[in-house]
Amino acid sequence: SNTLVIHPGDSVGVALHDLQAGTEVEPTCGHGKGVVTRQGIPFGHKVALVPIRDGEEILKYGASIGLAEGDIAPGEHVHVHNLRSVRGDAQ
Repeated sequence: SNTLVIHPGDSVGVALHDLQAGTEVEPTCGHGKGVVTRQGIPFGHKVALVPIRDGEEILKYGASIGLAEGDIAPGEHVHVHNLRSVRGDAQ
């Protein structure tokens, strides 16, 4: 396995080591199998496992970590450039 995925509903996984572009994601729980990285994913960073639409919640470890800023394709790097955290926002 090269990507940590805890929950089958997760939309992202976490790279267990640096992943080069074109690397097949090998998730720990099987969810996201067949996804290929579109760019390099640094160790500890997130990779999209499924298509995520602009404004959609991003799920990691079974919980929402924020909203997508723009459409995100499977295999893309998910980080501050396309993820808006909603932690601490007034509801």
